[in-house]
Amino acid sequence: MPIEIVPTGAALGAEIRGVNLARPLDNTAFAAINIFGERWSVPGSPEIVVVSNVTEGGQPIGVRRAGENWHSDMCYAPRPPRGTMLYALEIPDLFGLSLGDTEFASAAAAWDALPEQLRQRVEGRRAEFDFSGRKRAFPPKQSEIDRYPPLTHPIVRTHPYTLRKCLYVMRDDCTTIEGIDPEEAAALIAALAEHIVKPAFIYRHQWRRGDLLMWDNCTVQHRAIQDYDLPHRRLMHRTTMGGAVPV
Repeated sequence: MPIEIVPTGAALGAEIRGVNLARPLDNTAFAAINIFGERWSVPGSPEIVVVSNVTEGGQPIGVRRAGENWHSDMCYAPRPPRGTMLYALEIPDLFGLSLGDTEFASAAAAWDALPEQLRQRVEGRRAEFDFSGRKRAFPPKQSEIDRYPPLTHPIVRTHPYTLRKCLYVMRDDCTTIEGIDPEEAAALIAALAEHIVKPAFIYRHQWRRGDLLMWDNCTVQHRAIQDYDLPHRRLMHRTTMGGAVPV
């Protein structure tokens, strides 16, 4: 069966048909998909992270409330992962209605729609990303804070393969912008973050059991919709792939 790529019709996203991931990919299929890279993981941690609200013996089996706010995975790292894969093992269901959707926003489409005056204002500038300042359901451990000290990335990134430009700004992770007054920087970060997630730039995925989603962390932001709780179970497996220093 030939590979078929079917666009979602939204600002981003497509379904890839004709590929059986239960079997090894041949070179043709690998090249057609071309979103893979070297595997990325925190040293000493498993490559696959369990994302779930399920508990066993009163203890959670995975990360319960992951990714509630708009973000790009590991943006506070010197080399953020190129892509993320999320595999659905169990999907919460209410009388046949699947819950726990994931929304994706095209930061590239957001850049394309930015007024020229604002483009000139932000291009070439760098924002500070601070892991310790991020709002989380559970405070980070000191070892995690030590592993990810504050750093800067360009506000306007260029994709390493397509060369397409995109906005790289997250409300919870960006704390300031170099060369701009802190108050003005905070307002600019908020405005750009809200611009990226306008409805015109969003695709919302309704999960089915067995779905495997892959996305590009340079040009795409995402968030999980937390519209479910036990006894409705959600169980996902997540892994990320190595990336380069943002430019």
